[in-house]
Amino acid sequence: MNVKLPDLYRGGLIVVAVYLMAGCATPLTAPEGADTARTKLVALQSNAQLANRAQVEIRDAEAAVAAAEEPRRDTVYGRHLVLVADNKVEIARARAQSRLYQDERQALAEETEQVRLQARTREADRARLDARSARLDADRAREEAGMARRQAATAREDTAELRRQIDELNARETDRGLVVTLGDLLFATGSSTLTGGAGPNLDRLAAFLREYPDRTVLIEGHTDTVGTESSNFLLSERRAASVKSYLVRQGVSADRLSTAGLGEGSPVAGNDTATGRQQNRRVEVIISNTPAVSRFE
Repeated sequence: MNVKLPDLYRGGLIVVAVYLMAGCATPLTAPEGADTARTKLVALQSNAQLANRAQVEIRDAEAAVAAAEEPRRDTVYGRHLVLVADNKVEIARARAQSRLYQDERQALAEETEQVRLQARTREADRARLDARSARLDADRAREEAGMARRQAATAREDTAELRRQIDELNARETDRGLVVTLGDLLFATGSSTLTGGAGPNLDRLAAFLREYPDRTVLIEGHTDTVGTESSNFLLSERRAASVKSYLVRQGVSADRLSTAGLGEGSPVAGNDTATGRQQNRRVEVIISNTPAVSRFE
């Protein structure tokens, strides 16, 4: 039995079939916004500071983006997947950023602690240096004090030695310096030639002058009034020169020695007695003052 469908019903079936065929022929595309989610994910994965700080979350975001990129006929579900993917990417980025901040704070705290430790180390080093400097100063002070004591002891010894030598020379201290008086026993009467007995006194004088090379010497010859004034003047000059020559032969530099003949013009006693005239016949050696004398004084 042939059943004939109504024309209207057949027409509706044809429309539905045509619609279905048209739907099957339309190509499926990725939901709108999926490419934006992919771009955000790629930017996150390319960030060297963030990519390794939320690896689990980034893998979840990768899966969500891949799901959102699949073409679907159900546009509502597709938009839902895009929203989920975008949220996953944002969550991964936020988690990576948070961990970056934590790492930076930790690094800053470690750097601060390192600086603090370095500061304490510098303070400790400075304290050690200060202590060492204080010990060195104390050692230097003790050394200087010891040196000062040794110098003082040496000065006392020098002073004692100087006094002993001055006493041996029978010298007297004057404003002009140390004055050593050599009597007329150095020379024969009327002669400027030194006698054999002159040696010991002149040798002691030469030894003293060699020990104190910074002193200069004036050698003055004196006579009594016997004879003419001119002859006495010349005799006093020759006697002073004889003493100088002897001292030079004993190693005293001639540059340190000067002579003067004063004749009978500077008596120390009266010439009316033999004793007075003997005192006036003399050679005086004036040794300049030096710091050594100041220490003695």
